[in-house]
Amino acid sequence: MPVLALCLLCALATEPWPSSAAPVGSLEPAQHEELTLLFHGTLQLGQALNSVYRATEARLTKAGHSVGLYGHALGLLGQEVSRGRDAAQELRTSLLEMQMEEDALKLQAEATAQALGEAAQGQRALRESMLRLEGQLRGAWLGHAQQEFEALKAHADKQSHIVWALTGHVQRQRQELAAQQHRLRQIQER
Repeated sequence: MPVLALCLLCALATEPWPSSAAPVGSLEPAQHEELTLLFHGTLQLGQALNSVYRATEARLTKAGHSVGLYGHALGLLGQEVSRGRDAAQELRTSLLEMQMEEDALKLQAEATAQALGEAAQGQRALRESMLRLEGQLRGAWLGHAQQEFEALKAHADKQSHIVWALTGHVQRQRQELAAQQHRLRQIQER
C-alpha cells in the first residue's frame, strides 16, 4: 500500500497543472483539494515507511539476538564434543593398558604352566626312583638304602607340595585373567 501511495504522489506531482485564468495567488477549490489529498497521501506514505522501518529494525534486532543465541549454543555443543573426544581417548588408553596387562598375565600364566609341567615331570621321575629304591630296600634291607629312601621320600613330599602350590598359583592367575577379560569385554561393549 505505501508503494501505491508513493506512485500516486509522484504521478500527481509530475502531471502538468492546467493553467487557469485565476490570478496566481488564488487557488481554485479543485486544486486546493488535490493538494490536500497530495499532502495527506504524503503523510500516510511517511507514516507507512516509518512503520516498515521500525518493524524491519525490530526484526533485525531479533534476528541478531537469535544469531547470538545460536552462536552460544554452537559453542556449548563444541565444548561437549571436545569433552566427548577426550573421554573417548581416555577410554582407548585404558583399553590399551588393560590389553597390555592381559597379555602380560597370559605370558606369566604360560610360563607358570610350563614350570608346573616341568615340576610334575620331575616329581614323576622322583617317584619312579623312590619306588625303585623301595623295592631295593625290601629286598636287601640295607641301612644306607633306607636312609636314601627316606631322603627321596621327603624330597618327593616337598616336590608334591611345590606342585600343589604352583597349581593354586596357576588357578589364581586364570581367575585374574578371566576377570580381566570380562572387564575388557565390558569396556568394549560401552
